[in-house]
Amino acid sequence: MNYDICIIGSGAGAGPLAYELSHAGKKVVILEKGDIYREQDFSKDEIAYTKRNIFTPQLSDEYHTIETLEEGKWIKTPTYENNWNFWNGSLLGGSSNFMSGFFHRLKPNDFKLKSIYGMYDGANIEDWPISYEEIEPYYDLVEKIVGVSGHVTEHVHQEPRSTNTYPYPPLAEHPIVEKFDTACKALNFTPFMTPRAILSESKENRNPCYYSNYCGSYACSSGAKGSSRAALIQPALATGNLHIIANAFVVKLETDHTQKVKKALYLTKEGTQKEIKAKLFILAAQAVESSRLLLNSKNKEFPDGLANSSGAVGKNMLFTGGGMGSGEFDLSHFSQETLLQSGLFVNRALKDWYFTKEFKGGVVDFLFEHPNPIRRANSLKREDGKLLFGKALQDKIFQTFTTTRTLSFEVFTDWMPNDNCFVSVDENYQDKYGIPVANIRIGAHPQDVKVGEFLAQKALKVLEKMEAKNITYDISPLPSQNLQAGGCRFGDDPKKHVLNRYCQSYDHPNLFVTDGSFMPTGGSVPYTWTIYANAFRVAHYIRDNIRI
Repeated sequence: MNYDICIIGSGAGAGPLAYELSHAGKKVVILEKGDIYREQDFSKDEIAYTKRNIFTPQLSDEYHTIETLEEGKWIKTPTYENNWNFWNGSLLGGSSNFMSGFFHRLKPNDFKLKSIYGMYDGANIEDWPISYEEIEPYYDLVEKIVGVSGHVTEHVHQEPRSTNTYPYPPLAEHPIVEKFDTACKALNFTPFMTPRAILSESKENRNPCYYSNYCGSYACSSGAKGSSRAALIQPALATGNLHIIANAFVVKLETDHTQKVKKALYLTKEGTQKEIKAKLFILAAQAVESSRLLLNSKNKEFPDGLANSSGAVGKNMLFTGGGMGSGEFDLSHFSQETLLQSGLFVNRALKDWYFTKEFKGGVVDFLFEHPNPIRRANSLKREDGKLLFGKALQDKIFQTFTTTRTLSFEVFTDWMPNDNCFVSVDENYQDKYGIPVANIRIGAHPQDVKVGEFLAQKALKVLEKMEAKNITYDISPLPSQNLQAGGCRFGDDPKKHVLNRYCQSYDHPNLFVTDGSFMPTGGSVPYTWTIYANAFRVAHYIRDNIRI
């Protein structure tokens, strides 16, 4: 079949393009590395999800290599040895199936950090080539099409909005938020109600949330979570213009004499090579894998890889800086029935220090610990440095599960782009198909830890004011493995940037990159909402300006 558009990947950077372009009458094909699952296929089986990695490749077959700085030297280690895992979801909808749905917009100043704060030594900060005002209508569009629940909180750092409310009312909240709000008021902090890409009411063929409390790291069995699969790809399929080829691992893009991409070569689950031709190609395989594919697509005309005349492919990778902490609450704070009430959300954040006069700050999101019972029980197996067994362990688990609840927080800071955080490929390391794997050098900027520590101290004050017990926290220079951006920066200079302001390759006019790869900086929030919004922006540009 002849296709107008081939989309590689199906996550947040792919869904909006499939949705808009199929509705515009274009013949679209998605090449998805994983399989197709539907709501009825998703369960809360913690063994399957946490032990067997059923939605990600086995690291013994498909791995990455990680470079970390040890005693002044960069040491490369395969992930099947160090247990790092940068695969975040090989299935229709990609990692958007497993997000927690914390939706924070970037703010106007996020688009011009260099202009506001200047350069940090050792950091490669750039202003974005577009403004907040250009992307704001698409944030609004995501709210409506994907579905965002919440209440607009008046705030010192509140970004401008084209509407004064979210399209869906807030999700039901646990009574602990009253204690949280009271503590914040006493500290002169502003409790911010976190918008969530989780439906509080039904939308078309999607059911509202049924409060299982298994949002993070689990796919949604009700359709309430705004994954690319549930919110965008399923409606796109209804147009009859979208075709999905699952279990299609794209290993190379080939170009013709006009420098256009002419075909995508992919491997089936069995290892058979096939190809897809199209008039226009959109790469949205998540940041690490998108850079890997471009670098592995080198040929005689493009010996350094496709879209890489600037030498910038894979450079200035972004993750999310910060860390986490927690405090415990027991029956002295609440009745047992109230404390152990499951499923209800916390949906509170602190944004008071998103910007300061001296430095760029960030966000602290609060949530209950994940209800996964195996993970919770496993955390209790030691006491005073010794392993517990038998009745002692049983009693501790019973006491903990029936009388306590842990309120956690996650700190999100900007990851400072720098020369020591990038993706490359090494012919010496190949996956089971013989394809060079992505090598990820993980070099963090010291500013990330300083800001994370600053924000953590604010979060600790809230927990202390709430009279939590056993308060702990950890701010780390190591990245979050599930939040990826950068590697294919967009900008107005083809000598420095991979993509133009519409995420179109400077080298190949029929190639666009629409996952988080385009981002020069990431803001102090999870990336998903911004990736969705930008992908809608690019989809409208293609629809209105590119003749196919």
